[in-house]
Amino acid sequence: MDDALNLLFDFLRWWVPWEPSATAVVVFALAVWLYWRGARRSPLTAPWHRQLLFWLGMFIIYVSLHTHLDYYAEHEFFVNRLQQFGLQHLGPFLVVLAYPGATLRSGLLLRWRVQGLRPLARSAAFRGIAGFLLNPWIASCVFVGVMLFWLWPSVLFYAMLDWRLYRVMNWSMILAGLLYWWLILDRRPKPPARLSPGMRVLVEMLVMVPLILTGAYITFTGKDLYPIYSLCGRAFNGITPATDQYLGGLILWIPGAMMSVLAAAIAFGHWLSLDSRGRLAARKARREAWRARVVARTQGPEALAGRTGKST
Repeated sequence: MDDALNLLFDFLRWWVPWEPSATAVVVFALAVWLYWRGARRSPLTAPWHRQLLFWLGMFIIYVSLHTHLDYYAEHEFFVNRLQQFGLQHLGPFLVVLAYPGATLRSGLLLRWRVQGLRPLARSAAFRGIAGFLLNPWIASCVFVGVMLFWLWPSVLFYAMLDWRLYRVMNWSMILAGLLYWWLILDRRPKPPARLSPGMRVLVEMLVMVPLILTGAYITFTGKDLYPIYSLCGRAFNGITPATDQYLGGLILWIPGAMMSVLAAAIAFGHWLSLDSRGRLAARKARREAWRARVVARTQGPEALAGRTGKST
């Protein structure tokens, strides 16, 4: 009985945030409420598989951001890499893959959409900021730059000591991931998409290079890059600093590269789908032009004009 209670206590303690954040609670509660309400009001925009992707992505982000995992992430480098992988890669990837934009908009009250969201989206300031942040090259550089910046040993040293920097680090990972994956996983042609289908595959392949190189360097270097974890005290006594750094480099290297390959494969699938639809549209246009020429030759221009007028 005591063992069962201890296990239950440990399980419940895991969900208690190491450093509670009112901002995280409000943001997650608002996102959950909007998506749940939007899915009920517009079920066609949120089929079950998209809902599954969205809730799984939100779950991964929440666990990485606002549970007892924070304690281990502040005391072991490889756990910190797992946390950042969930915040920048896996969680935002799944959320974006659910294409939740229409569902979240449907979740807003009509008054908020008409009086708040619509004027904001049309404002010059919003368009300028969105145009800058969603520029494909800016978003890609931010995605890589945020990762490399917080991996810099001196920067990570101070981030582990200052809770404000630590929160900025985590939220910057989430925002950079959402912006970047939205560009890569966009299913639409250009325009309205900001990248052409082929460029999405190319950009993903380019972004994968610094990620692999950085992970390989951290994995194989013999230098202790992150002594802050030894100064703060390690969560697992059986793991040496060298092993901790080795595992952290592997997590950055292999799962990160696998996510890039998966994203490139999905973008390539979208490319094939758009190309197939384009060929079908062109074939339909050629067939209609051929039929028009046949009608014109056999029945005269008057019949063609009558046929066109009838169809319209």
